[in-house]
Amino acid sequence: MENERIKAIHDAAVHLFLQQGYARTQISHIAREVGVSVGTIYHDFAGKQEIMHFVLKCTISPGYLEKDFERPVTDDLFRGLEEEIMQVFRKSAENFSGRLKQGKEAYDFPSLISDAFDMLAQYAVGCLFIEKNQFDFPVLARNYREYREHFFAAMTGYLSLFMEKGMIRSLKNKELTTALIVEQLAWWAMDMRYNSFEEHHISLEDAKEVCMDNLVHAYMQV
Repeated sequence: MENERIKAIHDAAVHLFLQQGYARTQISHIAREVGVSVGTIYHDFAGKQEIMHFVLKCTISPGYLEKDFERPVTDDLFRGLEEEIMQVFRKSAENFSGRLKQGKEAYDFPSLISDAFDMLAQYAVGCLFIEKNQFDFPVLARNYREYREHFFAAMTGYLSLFMEKGMIRSLKNKELTTALIVEQLAWWAMDMRYNSFEEHHISLEDAKEVCMDNLVHAYMQV
């Protein structure tokens, strides 16, 4: 029962932090969304900052939400979390660009779109949290901006490689095309689930299929 409530608090916090922002969200807002008292929230978490750190930890550590925790959860669990987040982002960027550096012949455009979608979907909550609350967390925002620059540079590099190989059609502006592709992927992998104006009840699998179908056919050389 308590683990179910922890999950409910997590989900409510994600929704509120991304919709109205961390600074504007109060414990009472989270309690109202979960349907419990403010005192119950404080039974599970020492405060709003601990809830925020818990949300970010769950983003970078699959399965963390399923663990058992001593209550209330305190920031002792999250020492060094900011650096841990950036290490995950750096490793993710390195892995994503690895095939480009290694010049693997078997890698193709559909695989690129698939991998990019999966990466964006995996870290959606953490990325959107930083984007929506960048002025409250300037260090995270600065490091996240560097991560995005590496990601965009890798995407542009892949497009150049695929153009040279004749896999995709000629592009007039690779940088702007990269931005277009990334924004389309980000909306379907991230924003649609957590931050769109309308509510969408579309599975991640269906969202990925739509992206693959449209982007692959838009750029692949016939």
